[in-house]
Amino acid sequence: MPAEKSMNFGPSAKRLLARLRPERWKLVFVTVLAVISVTLSVMGPKLLGDATNILFEGVISQGLPSGASKEQIVDSLRATGDDDRADMLSGMTLTPGQGIDFGALSRVLLIVLAVYSFAFLFGWIQALVLNGVVQRTMYRLREDVEVKINRLPLKYFDRMQRGELLSRVTNDIDNIAQTLQQTLSQVLVSLLTVIGVLIAMFTISPLLALIALVTIPATILITGVIAKRSQKKFVAQWKHTGELNAQIEEMYSGHAIVKVFGRAREVESRFSSKNEELYEASFGAQFISGIIMPSMMFVGNLVYVAIAVVGGIQVATGGLSLGSVQAFIQYSRQFTQPLTQLGSMANLLQSGVASAERVFELFDADEQSPDPSDPVTPPRDGRGRLVFDDVSFSYSPDKPLISHLNLVAEPGHTVAIVGPTGAGKTTLVNLIMRFYELDSGRITLDGVNIADMTRDDLRSRTGMVLQDTWLFGGTIRENISYGRPDATEEEILAAARATYVDRFVHSLPDGYDTVLDDEASNVSAGEKQLLTIARAFLVKPSVLILDEATSSVDTRTELLLQKAMSALRQDRTSFVIAHRLSTIRDADLILVMESGAIVEQGTHAELLAAGGAYYALYNSQFAQATTTDDA
Repeated sequence: MPAEKSMNFGPSAKRLLARLRPERWKLVFVTVLAVISVTLSVMGPKLLGDATNILFEGVISQGLPSGASKEQIVDSLRATGDDDRADMLSGMTLTPGQGIDFGALSRVLLIVLAVYSFAFLFGWIQALVLNGVVQRTMYRLREDVEVKINRLPLKYFDRMQRGELLSRVTNDIDNIAQTLQQTLSQVLVSLLTVIGVLIAMFTISPLLALIALVTIPATILITGVIAKRSQKKFVAQWKHTGELNAQIEEMYSGHAIVKVFGRAREVESRFSSKNEELYEASFGAQFISGIIMPSMMFVGNLVYVAIAVVGGIQVATGGLSLGSVQAFIQYSRQFTQPLTQLGSMANLLQSGVASAERVFELFDADEQSPDPSDPVTPPRDGRGRLVFDDVSFSYSPDKPLISHLNLVAEPGHTVAIVGPTGAGKTTLVNLIMRFYELDSGRITLDGVNIADMTRDDLRSRTGMVLQDTWLFGGTIRENISYGRPDATEEEILAAARATYVDRFVHSLPDGYDTVLDDEASNVSAGEKQLLTIARAFLVKPSVLILDEATSSVDTRTELLLQKAMSALRQDRTSFVIAHRLSTIRDADLILVMESGAIVEQGTHAELLAAGGAYYALYNSQFAQATTTDDA
């Protein structure tokens, strides 16, 4: 299973970071701000250590006799055998009997306040700029995904579940955005903090700094071991998320069918199974990666204890001041905290890069062949003469579908295509639209090979009405004018009247301004079909394709539409895919297809007289059923 394979983390992460290249100068600015902010933050503990020294040395000096120097008091203590106290005082800077210097203390604290305030300000600006960098990068990524989807061939969508694709362009991109937002800033600040704090620690005590360095190999070891085990879980998590979304979308779209056929329990069982898989993968990924933080905290606490013990000994022996040890302990926390953050961000990075790889798989999918660099354009007043010249096509190389098909569709003629399911009827019209590319042969429109035309030019000359209606959230007027946004009000109304849309629109409260929801549930199935037909009528194409376009309307409306289509088909080539043979009796040419080949062609009367495949199809629909009961 794909979930069991380790993702190629390095190249995918590098490719994700390459998406930030257009923002490189802003990233440089972010780095400068981070350096300033971290530098100021690193200065804080050292200044607070100075304040501690002022307090501690002031308290100690109050208990010493005034008038004597520090050296005299140290010599006196050594003479009495109090070497420990003498060592401690020798490491201090104090004036016996002076007490706490509150003036110096106030100056240091004001400097600390200013340092931390400016550190916050620069950090805030850095986060603001970085947020813009990430959001603009995600904006471009979404745009690129939209462009890529429009370049993908229809066969890609045939094998990709809709919910899975939606998950990649929504959930995965959102996860990438969240990952970049949370990790870019933290990684940069954490690395700079580690470097800055390390320098500060070595200036205070090389011995204590070496003790603190133990956390680095421990961090690398712990993170590496845990990340290796959690990576597979994150890949599985997003894989199962896409599969679950696909199932939910499928079941939601077919909710009524599920209820009608009593398959609710089976659907619930499948959902529970997928949900369980997602739960196990997500729990495993979060649990395993979540071990990083407590593990790093444990290592940090051990280092903290070691620093406190060794530092206390150095204070007692006069090797360090109390303020220096206090500053070092703060630095040790500052040192282990970014290391812990870097370790804990491993799960975010793995999750984000796993999502990025799923999006990159979409980018890497084979695109449809590009339009010719020097396209040929048929005359704009062309009447739509279509010629199939030795056309062969198959979805799979080992399963031929259409072989060496020859066909001429004259302007003004209606070509009806009939045959059993899977015969290749819809495939034939899909080839006209260049939804798929031919294996061999060619199709010409008004004498021009459609492969030499741009797809936009070809499809602008073609109107298509499918059996499955598609309407978007908007007004009825906007849905009708979808193919011609610049159409006038008179043209929209004329198309609506010709297709009998006008008849039911006036019964709606807002007429043509009635807003359809996403599922167009406020109009009937037949009315949806009428709207899609009106949309095709308004375009007035050279070639009209009707794929069971009247299957959702009642008989009376179907008869009215037949009259309207007859007017529209004047001087245009029309292809009609039909299962109800009563709708194509007046077609100029009827093609009977079986297994991708045209087995019969002729008019309705000619094919009936021939008594072949069409005759059998026709009789199967209209012959009187006879029932005998021998009981």
